[in-house]
Formats: sequence, C-alpha cells, structure tokens
Amino acid sequence: MSHQARDLAASREHAPHRSMLLRMLVRAAILRRGRATSALFAMVVAAAVATAMLNLYVDVQAKLRREFRNYGANIILVGKNGASLPAEALARVDSVLAGHGSAAPFALVVARTADGQPIVVAGTDFDRVRQLNKWWSVSNWPSAADQVLVGVRALPLVSPKNQSFALNFQGKTLELIPAGTVQTGAAEDSRIYISLPEFIKWTGVQPSTIEVAASGSPEEVTAMMTQLSGTIPAADVRPVRQIMEGEARVLGKTRATLLAASALIILTAALCVLSTLMGWVFDRRRDFAIMKALGASGRLLNGFFAMEAAALGAAGAILGFLVGIGIAAWIGRANFHATVYPRFSVLPIVLVGSIAVTLLSAIVPISLLRRVQPAVILRGE
Repeated sequence: MSHQARDLAASREHAPHRSMLLRMLVRAAILRRGRATSALFAMVVAAAVATAMLNLYVDVQAKLRREFRNYGANIILVGKNGASLPAEALARVDSVLAGHGSAAPFALVVARTADGQPIVVAGTDFDRVRQLNKWWSVSNWPSAADQVLVGVRALPLVSPKNQSFALNFQGKTLELIPAGTVQTGAAEDSRIYISLPEFIKWTGVQPSTIEVAASGSPEEVTAMMTQLSGTIPAADVRPVRQIMEGEARVLGKTRATLLAASALIILTAALCVLSTLMGWVFDRRRDFAIMKALGASGRLLNGFFAMEAAALGAAGAILGFLVGIGIAAWIGRANFHATVYPRFSVLPIVLVGSIAVTLLSAIVPISLLRRVQPAVILRGE
C-alpha cells in the first residue's frame, strides 16, 4: 500500500470518531438544556463584562490622556542658568514629539508702563499656545502684529479703558492694542502676551522656555524627556509633576477599578460554571459508567468532558463579546458622552480567558469522573 493510501485510510478511520464525538457533544447539550443554558449564561455574562471593561479601559485611557493634554504642558524646557535656548530648539522638540503632542516657546522680560510700573511681558506663538493651553479662558485672540493678549490683573494697569498703550524696555517703546484678555488663576493673569517676532524685534531676547504637552503613557513621556535632554543639551528638561502625577494616579485608579470589577464577576461566573459542571457529572454518572464498561479509558472520558467545557467557554466568549461591545458603547455614550469603538483585538483575550475559566472549573468534576466505578453505578448503588 502506498503512503498516500495509508494516510487516506487513517483519516477515514478517525473520521467516525470525530463525528461521534461531535454528536455526543450536541446530544449532551440538548438533553441537559437547563444546566447547559445556566453555564452558558454565566460565561456570556463573564465574557461580556470582560469585553466591556477591556474596551473601556483601552478607549477611556486614551480619552483621559487627551483630556489631560487639555490642561497644558507636562514637560518644560528651560535654558540652563537662565540663558536663551538655541534657535533650532523648537524644531528639535517638534522632531522628538513626531506628532504626539504640541509645544510652544516663551520669552520673558520685565518692561515698564507709561507711568513707570514694572510688568512682565511674554513673547510667544499664539497659534501654538491656543493648541497647547486649551484650558486658558481667553476673550479674544490677537490677529494682528500690534495686538496683544492682556492678563485680567494686568489690564487695569496698562489699559483701564481697553485703549492702546505703550510699553518701554531698555529705552525702546512699543505701541500695543489689547485684543482680548486671558484668565487662568495663575501667573498668566498678570502678564502681557505679544507675538514672538514682534517681541524679538522689540527686545532682542530669544525664547528661554518651551512648554511641551507630550501624549502617551508615563513611560513614553519619560522616554521623550530623556530624548529631549540628549537632543537639546543646553536645556534643563523638567516634568510638570502635578500634571504627570495626577494623570498617573487617575489612570492607575481607573485601571484598578476596571480590573477588580472584571475579576470579581469572572470569579462569580467560574463558581457558577463549577457548580453546573458538578451537577452535570452527577446527572451523567450512568452514561460515563457505561462508557467505561465498554472500554473507554479515563483519558478519553476526561478529554471528552474537557472538550465539553471548552466548547461551552468558546460559545460563551463569542456571545459575550458581542454583548460586551454593546455595553461598552452604551457606557461610553451615557457616562463619557463619547463613542467607544469596538476593539476586536480584545476577542482573542476574551476567548482564551473564557476557555481557561471553564477548563479550570472542570478540574474538580474531572477528578470525580476518575472515581466512577461502572459495576457500582450500573447496579444502582
């Protein structure tokens, strides 16, 4: 007999066994619909919760990071010893960020008002500041070179009637027009902001600070800080600890809450499946006794029971995944007013996890199967 013929004969020999095994699995589920349904329902609930939590965790984590970026910079670059930063520093920062964040330069001097009072004046890029500091409360952004943004506490000093005013720095006078006010509750309220080209032309002072809002996990932000330190050695790179620590704390609590809730519900589902499988074994003692009496080995019975449990876990995972996607979308819309998109990368995790839960739950029932004595069961004892 050729090698191909032997392979064909072997495949035909195993085909009836596979067909019979499939029929036994289907028959067991049909004849014991009550127990099968309760176990399946428990796995669907566990898989749905796990899917919803994992989808929310991935999506909400990204949304929270975006929300934190709206609160401004989490990294600050300052020229060492108060010196100005290199002219190409901003371009290097943009290169390191590579689209994962935003940055804005700032140059500061102390100028004098018309009556000789000192006031802090900052030169900056208004387009970049609007993107970086979305949390600033601004009445109107400057749109012309001679227009400025005035802090709410600085306005009474320089322009009580919202008229044009003059500032003096080292003998050079600059006429300015207030375009709007800025209010943050911090130092910005006492400053005047001028477009950076006009500021440099007036003072000759280059930016000494770059504020950076870097996106990503705490580890990614730390890596960016290290890269910035190496790319711009003339700058001290410092984290804004309130932002970074607050972000890490909120994300950590969110992660812990979601994982704890998932673990609790999955444990409850595992206990329900364990109880169901125990009852399943008890109801089918006679069937297993007959199989043993007909020559079925303990390994075959254990494998058959484990396959039933795995099939139950797989079916529950697929149904639960579909339900979980809907739950995650509803929670996202109801609580975060945002769309939570389905993450199909979660499906393999849920599938493997559900099968693992059912197989672990089957350990005790399988140990009971080993104790089945055909003679005792078939005598009705």
